[in-house]
Amino acid sequence: MNDRPPAPGGLALVEALVNTLDVETGADSLDTPASRERFGLAPAEIPAARDLREALRAACLAHAGHGTATALDTLLTDAPLRVAVAPDGSAAVRAAGPPTLLSRVAEAIATATADGTWTRLKACEAEDCHWAYYDRSPAGRSRWCSMSVCGARTKMRTYRARRTP
Repeated sequence: MNDRPPAPGGLALVEALVNTLDVETGADSLDTPASRERFGLAPAEIPAARDLREALRAACLAHAGHGTATALDTLLTDAPLRVAVAPDGSAAVRAAGPPTLLSRVAEAIATATADGTWTRLKACEAEDCHWAYYDRSPAGRSRWCSMSVCGARTKMRTYRARRTP
């Protein structure tokens, strides 16, 4: 549904995970072997990945001013991370041990928080969409994944509601 370019850096992983569920149709690409392979998931890990996905969606909605991200905070307490220091003294958050989907997501969030891009990953406010997108607008106030689809539908509903006697 989204006609925008993917999110930058590690946020592309988060965006892709959130968008494995088409809210409107209910189609879940985590049910496919190709998607499980893309995220490095065994079939037994799918329920946890779905929980992570929905917690990320809630965080993206919170970035757009809708709801809270408390579930994500709870899930990320189990993410094994460490601070890696390079020879030049620069530091970055990295997965501790074998990278799991949870640790890769936590690393992406930590990096995006440090560079100020995390809150630009949002979810479309259309109830039948909630597609994740990266808000590149100068003011950071974008509301829909696609102005030509979700934005137009919302504006048309508002227009019709005003015109109906």
